[in-house]
Amino acid sequence: MRAGRKIFGVVLAGGEGKRLMPLTADRAKPAVPFGGQYRLIDFALSNLVNSDLRQLVVLTQYKSHSLDRHISQTWRLPQLLNSYVSSVPAQQRLGKRWFSGSADAILQNLNLLRDAKPDIVVVVGADHVYRMDFAQMIEAHIASGARATVAAIRQPIALANQFGVIEVDAKQPDKIGAFREKPSDPIGLPDSPHEVFASMGNYVFDVDALVEAVESDAERPESNHDMGGDIVPYFVERGEAGVYDFKDNDVPGSTERDRAYWRDVGTIESFFEAHQDLISALPIFNLYNREWPIYSQELNSPPAKVVRDARGSIGATIDSIVSLGSVISGAHVERSVLGPWTLIDSGANITDTVAFDRVTIGPDAHVRRAILDKDVVIEQGAEVGIDLARDRARGFTVTESGLVVVGKGVRVLP
Repeated sequence: MRAGRKIFGVVLAGGEGKRLMPLTADRAKPAVPFGGQYRLIDFALSNLVNSDLRQLVVLTQYKSHSLDRHISQTWRLPQLLNSYVSSVPAQQRLGKRWFSGSADAILQNLNLLRDAKPDIVVVVGADHVYRMDFAQMIEAHIASGARATVAAIRQPIALANQFGVIEVDAKQPDKIGAFREKPSDPIGLPDSPHEVFASMGNYVFDVDALVEAVESDAERPESNHDMGGDIVPYFVERGEAGVYDFKDNDVPGSTERDRAYWRDVGTIESFFEAHQDLISALPIFNLYNREWPIYSQELNSPPAKVVRDARGSIGATIDSIVSLGSVISGAHVERSVLGPWTLIDSGANITDTVAFDRVTIGPDAHVRRAILDKDVVIEQGAEVGIDLARDRARGFTVTESGLVVVGKGVRVLP
């Protein structure tokens, strides 16, 4: 409750995530593992729950089985106070069709709003890595009198062509004057001409205004039915759209180094770079903030273990995250993130690598600048990321920068 208002949360988790292939070959983008023991959706849900929002629905569609299972097994709020996180798959309530966009996903689930009867709806994406106290954004929304408020993060003006850019009203800097998608001629902020406001994909709406907007959008055949591309401009045209500056958000336990962190991990490159942000001694994004924890499934697993190998050889694990159940035996691991039950054998050399659950790396294997999906097995003496031409020939995904992605369950031979 905020100032006597009932708040309802909607997480948009139906995205296909084509740019993260092959990591999204058989799972929805929000279900992709991240940071060892988490899923991407855990960051959005943790922010909402830590913000004291207790009635949340997750709208799913694309290959959602593992996502639905994760939500049902992990996100169980106490029912005594009518708290819940509920996964809601596409149901074709408005005809034999799936969601045609994020706004259409809201339209097809308006029954949820009618049942819950909230005053304010918080709508967030499910695939960004950040910390945010939505209670502060809600209070700012109420105080502004706007019908819709968009969270925005400051970005260098040179990067404006990578984002949906918010231009503020010259007379009222807390109101949106225009919203443009990836502009080539961006206008800097009045108080910082070298920066622009990039939309974070997080919104706060008065519920009646949101219902009217998505119903109106449904009648426009030229619309892409997108929250950012169609619904936000709808409110801008009516003079009812406000902007919330992310730099004003003060999350408990945050540091000056990580308090303004927000990362869209929509590509293989950005996904890998976000992992690198976790592992420095003073991380750009700090997973160890006890005042604003990121929640996930509690694994029934033994602690991680780093030991000598059978010959007594000592390995080294440097600047890395090692998850529960993992065993590193006489191997060298550096600048890497290892998921649960990763096994690395004697003489293996692993650098700049992200490994998901149950990856096995055999003796004397060599892995460099790679992402290894679940159940990948690197055989004794095999190499990944060393000979990129060979990796391409074996059918692995290789990015322009030389990152190699090995798909789920693949066995890599020498």
